[in-house]
Amino acid sequence: MIETRDLTRKFNGNTAVDNLNLKVRDGEVFGFIGPNGAGKTTTIRMICTLIAPTSGSVLVNDLDATDPKDALQIRSMIGFLPEVPGLYETLSAYRNLEFYASLYDVPEDKRERRIKELLELLGIWDRKDDTVGKFSKGMKQKIAIARALVHDPEFLFLDEPTSGLDPVASLTVRNFLMDLKKEGRTIFINTHNLDDAERLCDTVGVMKTRLLATGSPEELSREFWGRTTVVHLRAVTPAMIAAVRGVNGVMDIKQVENKLLIDVADPSSANPQIIGALVRSGGEVEFVNELKRTLEDVYVRLMGGQQ
Repeated sequence: MIETRDLTRKFNGNTAVDNLNLKVRDGEVFGFIGPNGAGKTTTIRMICTLIAPTSGSVLVNDLDATDPKDALQIRSMIGFLPEVPGLYETLSAYRNLEFYASLYDVPEDKRERRIKELLELLGIWDRKDDTVGKFSKGMKQKIAIARALVHDPEFLFLDEPTSGLDPVASLTVRNFLMDLKKEGRTIFINTHNLDDAERLCDTVGVMKTRLLATGSPEELSREFWGRTTVVHLRAVTPAMIAAVRGVNGVMDIKQVENKLLIDVADPSSANPQIIGALVRSGGEVEFVNELKRTLEDVYVRLMGGQQ
């Protein structure tokens, strides 16, 4: 498990991360979303022991990231993909991975098997002998992800893993991360891609120097938007709207053409009463569904008054 306690980092008197208290459970995919300069990358760097906090603490499997001995052990347990890949462009894809595998003391008899496995999973084994400098940005990103995994780390940290990738490369990376998720690996992702966060992450933290909110995408949607039942009718009359307003648990109603958007506390108890009230008032119900709020909706609501 990863845990931060009152984690704070300042640069020249400016606070980048302010009293962050966070827990990431084993096997969880956790996503940080927030604007540029929100402190997301700084947080990852502190957890990965690349920079020290100004105050507070980081624990990774009960190891203290600020303790030099523990920090070395933590580094052996993590894989890190920075936003800029930083590969050796005059070396081949295979030699890049082989070099990093040797730094992590991956036994020679396992290196070739591990490198081949990763490059095949990412669909680039046939380019293993090409120099990295010839690769597209998407190809380089794939090599960098393989590099972060070459020593089979327990924790994987990814800073903008699909940034700047074309749709096909992004899909490959997303599918690969979904496979890692199925393995039960603990993954920490910083991303501006809210669709990626919604698809991949079990838990999302919305960050702007301080942690503004945390929860699953569904939990955040319900917390900041509540729940809305959408009833499609053949036609809407004032009598129908009045009937629905009288239903217990209905908080608000909006009409959009032949649809009623009804904010409810608990759809499972309110919806049958809503349908009954509509039918009794002459309504012809075509179908009913729940309005789904996306992570983007949550993000805009949280950031709207702060930017």
